[in-house]
Amino acid sequence: IRRLVDCFYDMMEQLPQAQVIRAMHDADLSTSRDKLTYFLCGWMGGPRHYAEKYGPINIPQVHRHLKIGEEERDAWLLCMAKAIEQQPYAAAFKVYLLQQLAIPAERVRVTSGW
Repeated sequence: IRRLVDCFYDMMEQLPQAQVIRAMHDADLSTSRDKLTYFLCGWMGGPRHYAEKYGPINIPQVHRHLKIGEEERDAWLLCMAKAIEQQPYAAAFKVYLLQQLAIPAERVRVTSGW
């Protein structure tokens, strides 16, 4: 999961389409990388590291202060799609994972308050 997350944030820094969401993050992405790694571990059914370290999470609520529209959602999904492509996962799992991640990405967009 950490390799996926590191690749995701690398894509965010590299892709011109992702600059809109890169600007929402601190210059140092270390904490963001850790938080997403911890979240995805629990979200995928593994240890709930995020809750252990940061407490319960409500993804839409955590992002409510940000302006997240279709452009931002799509940029996030593009970075994740590129990161997933580079992982040694089975092709069917890659498709499934991106489809499943699109659900919380859309929930964040809908509830961002903008």
